[in-house]
Amino acid sequence: MRSSSIIKQLFTTTFLFLFLASNLNAQTKKIKRPKSSVGISSVDSFVKESFDLYDKVYKYDGYAAAGTPLEDEDLDVLEEALAEVSALSESAPDILNDLDGAGVFKQSKATLQINRAKKALSYSIKTAKKLLLGSKVEGEDKDDEDNSNSDSNEDSKPVSNKDDNDSSDDHKDIQNETSKDKPSNISDGLEVYSKYDFVPGDKLIFFDDFSNDFIGDFPAKWNTNGSGEVVTLNKLPGRWFELKQGYSTYVIPNLPRELPENYTIEFDLVALGINENTSSSAFLEVRLDDNNEFSTGLDFAKVEIPFVQFVVSTFRVRNRIDGNNTITNNVKADVRKSVLNKPHISIAVNKERFRVWVNEKKCVDIPKMIGADSPLKAIKFHLNGFKEEGIERLFMSNLKVSEGGEDLRRKLMNEGKISTNGILFDSGSANIQPQSLGVIRQISQVLMQDETIKLNIIGHTDADGTDDANLKLSKARAEAVKEVLISIYKVSKDRLTTDGKGESQPVGDNKTTDGKAQNRRVEFVKI
Repeated sequence: MRSSSIIKQLFTTTFLFLFLASNLNAQTKKIKRPKSSVGISSVDSFVKESFDLYDKVYKYDGYAAAGTPLEDEDLDVLEEALAEVSALSESAPDILNDLDGAGVFKQSKATLQINRAKKALSYSIKTAKKLLLGSKVEGEDKDDEDNSNSDSNEDSKPVSNKDDNDSSDDHKDIQNETSKDKPSNISDGLEVYSKYDFVPGDKLIFFDDFSNDFIGDFPAKWNTNGSGEVVTLNKLPGRWFELKQGYSTYVIPNLPRELPENYTIEFDLVALGINENTSSSAFLEVRLDDNNEFSTGLDFAKVEIPFVQFVVSTFRVRNRIDGNNTITNNVKADVRKSVLNKPHISIAVNKERFRVWVNEKKCVDIPKMIGADSPLKAIKFHLNGFKEEGIERLFMSNLKVSEGGEDLRRKLMNEGKISTNGILFDSGSANIQPQSLGVIRQISQVLMQDETIKLNIIGHTDADGTDDANLKLSKARAEAVKEVLISIYKVSKDRLTTDGKGESQPVGDNKTTDGKAQNRRVEFVKI
């Protein structure tokens, strides 16, 4: 076991050196592909895939060195290769776990081949990026590019301000300068979400909007082996958790119990400083694991949400079931604009099925991602590839984990009523958040299937504010849901009535964030 530990330390040192090394020159002496296999399947696959990609990039680098112009199809191949190389390079540390138990000779041979593959990948990343960026700059006016970069750098600078309501010197109010030119797609209208099919669970397991945490503190309902702190954002309401990156650093919400067979995960993100120079390895990993510690379990499933801008983004998905990796892949989905603009992330686990949405776009849908008997217990977040010194930053809020998320239609048909906290509104408002349309869409399908059904829509609020204001708000929210059913899903208004109960019928403790989230709900009752 000691020899295995020494080999791991040697590999980690080599890995860091290779990625911090200076840029390689075009058409350096070709790295030789290993002639024989190791006999460890994960290592042999990693080495083969690494050199397959390396050969592809090396060929195009040869074209560039010879002065042969690259065609559009060549650039498409390079974009795909760069995404695959970046994702593959991140899998190397996990492969080390597969060396345990092997003989010293086999471990040594495997380590040498992995190091050679990493060298090939390092060359491929730098060279592919250089070729793509070089091709892009050829047709652009340099002055325009310089101005664009200057504006981007200026916009990405956060400014710390005092909060009049907090006397602590540690209070941080982050100025989001990028919102001065706010993209129009922050809410292009609910029509965009009309086919959104994510339905959140109906039994709350965990919720945190950090409203009970002190600014500058690490959130009380979480754990980490690194760091992070709660902040406010100048142009966005509420409090936000700034994630800090680090090698093998995780932040873990303290769930009150193990994850069930069917559940959903939702959260909002804000990214600052992301631009054309953002690394292809910049991502937020969401890992479902069989332990709540800072180590990888025998069973896990993970997805990496990308923030790269200069190539089409890919979601890297990987799992382990009973100690065996059954899925390692890159799923292409272009979310470059979405991740710049306060994306809402939704994840649904229905037994073995695993799905991921960014806003209304479904990016991942894998039927057999989770082991049938996998004892998954924890959700872990890991930030990777963001530039240091506060240049690129990521913030999270409104993490919600709920049991269920399968099919509200069947429950409404069989029981005659449902209650859901999956319809979200802006704070203190009846404005429906677009990501709520998955629930409303299912309600419309029930109404379209049976035209004799009529529904009463009842709004409920938490206890923040006065009784009269909450009663008025609950009625307005019920009316807003009715208007969506009429205007987007073409339900006859004669089939819908509305009511509001304000804070008068709580189902949770209004003194806690979890309880408040349960009380903010909408009921649908057949009449």
